[in-house]
Amino acid sequence: MRPLWTGAAIAAASGGQLSGAFAVEGVAFDSREIAGGELFVALRGETADGHDFVPQAVARGAAGLLVERPVDAPHVRVSDGLRALEALGMAARARTEATVIGVTGSVGKTGVKEAIRRALQRVQPDATHASVKSYNNHTGVPLSLARMPADSRFGVFEMGMNHSGELSALTRMVQPHVAVVTWVASAHRAFFAEEADIALAKAEIFEGVLPGGTAIYPADNAHAAILRAKIDALGLQPLAFGAAGAVRALAVQAGPDGTELTADVAGETLVCRIGMAGAHWVSNALAVLAAVKAAGGDLAETGLALAELTDLPGRGARVRLAVAGGEALLIDESYNANPASMAAALAVLGAVPAKRRVAVLGAMRELGAMSDEFHAALKAPLATAGVAEVALVGAEMQALKLDGAAYFATADEALAWARSTVRGGDAVLVKGSNSLQLGRVVSGLRGAA
Repeated sequence: MRPLWTGAAIAAASGGQLSGAFAVEGVAFDSREIAGGELFVALRGETADGHDFVPQAVARGAAGLLVERPVDAPHVRVSDGLRALEALGMAARARTEATVIGVTGSVGKTGVKEAIRRALQRVQPDATHASVKSYNNHTGVPLSLARMPADSRFGVFEMGMNHSGELSALTRMVQPHVAVVTWVASAHRAFFAEEADIALAKAEIFEGVLPGGTAIYPADNAHAAILRAKIDALGLQPLAFGAAGAVRALAVQAGPDGTELTADVAGETLVCRIGMAGAHWVSNALAVLAAVKAAGGDLAETGLALAELTDLPGRGARVRLAVAGGEALLIDESYNANPASMAAALAVLGAVPAKRRVAVLGAMRELGAMSDEFHAALKAPLATAGVAEVALVGAEMQALKLDGAAYFATADEALAWARSTVRGGDAVLVKGSNSLQLGRVVSGLRGAA
């Protein structure tokens, strides 16, 4: 089996100086991810310098290093580590004949990316490459590209942004054949005057689509016209999903733990089950079907992949907990939150049969001047969901003046509350912005199970 990269290829791509021959099987910029045989990229960040972790990377088995300073190990030396990683990512993109799909959106992008990956892997298990975790920013995207084997058949890349111009740069690296905008909503509103400006920034993903490629967008979104105008201006093939789109639901039967869907996928009828609950996952599933259709994948296998999609940590995974008085259901939405995703998660909680519904909700960050308004507006979906016990985490949650709610500053305080509150028969939702680390509540409750 040929290596992912040779030292010579890395030097050629990055314009760096090669210390001596080596070959690597992977790429990482976190020394903790080194398991043996990888290239460790030493990046200088705002709070840490990757060069300080070179000894750990070497000790853990790094086969080569991409560095800005001389080191006593096989390496390629460059003047700028980030620019070199970008160059390596673009070299990976240039050498592959894979069909590449790019995914962005205010909500749903990681789940949609994962569902597309799983659908394509059912047909090409050893030749489908995708972003891991949420590596979707200016360092994560080139890293994900650099990890793509040359003989990949499919590549699926998540791209995120919180400022205008970011997606424009990322999509030109990825150069997708198919680009998907899952939805436009008020995420990162602190950096945008109007929600329409978010739509314009999301539409940047279409700028990197290769000529003749397909641009997929949500026809039912309030900003669909903005997205479509960008698609038309670039001369791409439009493919809309939703009630007004070519990929649409013909019949939906929602349940507390999933949805039965009959869909028209641009002329093909598919009957499948979505393993994730909630109306938002019907929209996500349509986006997935549109992407697979455009990429030339297998729709029947995609239906099976959607049925098996039940285990996304931090994004709707369900866990049974052994607690006082019996068993409780934990809905893990702890990875992130914005007004749209918070409302969707509360709707899912409200549909779950339970003796009581409990919510641990963290503040929604980067909402700017509208933060108080968005947090206060959670009162209605909480009431509709029939939530009996609520813990609110983070200073921004003070704007939600809710009788009987418990207010906390940290995830650890919320965990202590949850341990003493959750009992048999409960359904408990944990959701909040990632910076609040509500994953600690999830892991703490699971550890107590």
